Amino acid sequence: MKNPLAATLFSQGFGTRKECELLIKARRARSEGEALFVDDLAWPLYEKAYVLLHKPAGYECSHAPANWPSVYTLLPDPLRNRPVKGGQNGVQAVGRLDQDTTGMLLLSDDGQFIHKMNSPKHHVPKVYRVTCAEPVTSAQAQSLLSGVALNDSPAPVRAAACEQTAANEMLLTLTEGKYHQVKRMLAAVGNHVEALHRAQIGSLALPADLEPGQWRWLTPEQLVLLNQT
Repeated sequence: MKNPLAATLFSQGFGTRKECELLIKARRARSEGEALFVDDLAWPLYEKAYVLLHKPAGYECSHAPANWPSVYTLLPDPLRNRPVKGGQNGVQAVGRLDQDTTGMLLLSDDGQFIHKMNSPKHHVPKVYRVTCAEPVTSAQAQSLLSGVALNDSPAPVRAAACEQTAANEMLLTLTEGKYHQVKRMLAAVGNHVEALHRAQIGSLALPADLEPGQWRWLTPEQLVLLNQT
């Protein structure tokens, strides 16, 4: 691709190489400093994309959802189309949330970042606000901290922290990412999850002003918080 602007548009996910050339020929795209302008809308230039999404209920964290809309439909086309060497184009969810689970979801096209956030070796803490069907007893909370048996784990699975915030509500911190882990752990102690919301990953909390379905770029300061985990 000879045109530097076309190459930049392609790297940021604005279409195929041919489509990016056509954007320029139609005078629909230009660059100014550290930003692109496509159809007069500003788009910041990032070598790697790091995105924070407030996931609402009723969305699957999959590019090929089975029963619910894909969470990726909440993102603009360039984030879904960014070219990635050796992998699927576009940003990928850093771990999945069930369709009925809400809250903090990170997305990126940086494979090393995704691996670090997901890997059980790094023990990245994730804090969930859990609303339970029945009042949480002190015995249940202690069992969650001591460890419960799950059928896919040879060793007891423990919560890193458990703070009861209301009769039927707690903040549960996990450092693993097993399938349906919170729901299965609560079932193992004789309770049931009514609602589940991820409030924090590492030292970064979900911003109070980010509404369900909204997304934003992670700031350098937020990335530092995550990488210090």
